[in-house]
Amino acid sequence: MYDSRGARSSVRASAAAALGAALLLAGCSSGGGDKNGDAGGGITQQPKAADPFWVNPDGTAARRLTAYTKSGDRTKADQLRKIAEQPTGEWIGPENPEKEARGFTEAAQKSDRTALLVLYDIPHRDCGQYSQGGAADGNAYRAWIDGVAQGIEDRSALVILEPDAVLHLADGCTPAQFHEERYDLLKGAIAKLKSLKNTKVYLDAGNVGWSHPDQILQPLQRAGIAQADGFSVNVSNFYSTQDSLAYGKQLSSKLGGKHFVIDTSRNGNGPYTSGDPAQRWCNPPGRALGEPPTTKTADPLVDAYLWVKRPGESDGTCKGGPKAGEWWASYALALAENTN
Repeated sequence: MYDSRGARSSVRASAAAALGAALLLAGCSSGGGDKNGDAGGGITQQPKAADPFWVNPDGTAARRLTAYTKSGDRTKADQLRKIAEQPTGEWIGPENPEKEARGFTEAAQKSDRTALLVLYDIPHRDCGQYSQGGAADGNAYRAWIDGVAQGIEDRSALVILEPDAVLHLADGCTPAQFHEERYDLLKGAIAKLKSLKNTKVYLDAGNVGWSHPDQILQPLQRAGIAQADGFSVNVSNFYSTQDSLAYGKQLSSKLGGKHFVIDTSRNGNGPYTSGDPAQRWCNPPGRALGEPPTTKTADPLVDAYLWVKRPGESDGTCKGGPKAGEWWASYALALAENTN
């Protein structure tokens, strides 16, 4: 049986680690240029024409790069630079959504870039697995979304909305008594975020490993996909760009030509095909970084290749990994080393 869960990221740990850096950058970075100082080993922004998304020069990968550089470990530094120099998703935590969203979007604005934000706090998240949790109830979630929106204001942002939330409605993982509330919360979140001047919203639509795309069609519609800019596929998973493109185009054809984005962060070698099928998504060995983030894609329906999942962060306590969302240096280096 295919296990759809691939959106594992410990939002609390990830956001807390990056928030201070974002707030610092928002206050001191020079606007408009490609340089953001040397806090992250001389990390610079990618050319805006092809990759308009903000590179956090003080994120975890950049800090580890600095440490390797200072210690003289050039081999590891060269490998980790493959990750540190690319824009990755900033997963907004549960406790300070307004402050975090403001910090990231202000820092991105200072660099004349777009912030890539991931919202992952839906109640009853992840069906009680590695990334279980989420808001306590519907009202708490609505307040959290309001905080995110207040933090973004009119600054440029691309939002990936609730990885796996719709898929877990379609596959029966989320108990039936929570379905109506979830649909209402997702529709409300899309409406709130789309009321902002410069925010694009992509509702997550699972991945190609979900073998029944017709079954996710109605849940996407009920969740408000018509009001979103599009949908996302392959978040935190490993399916190839080619297969993800085919899956996305199949869904798009049933959704009136909706555009979509693909998470290419770790799909360079495609999916893992050994071991327990239900655990193949969790820290699989031998994987590689995929296509770098860009808006110059292979198909007019694909608005961007993105690194939604931050390469180097664990999927969970499987195969020797730390908790979901925690940095795993050896895995990060392996991803880079396996990448041509």
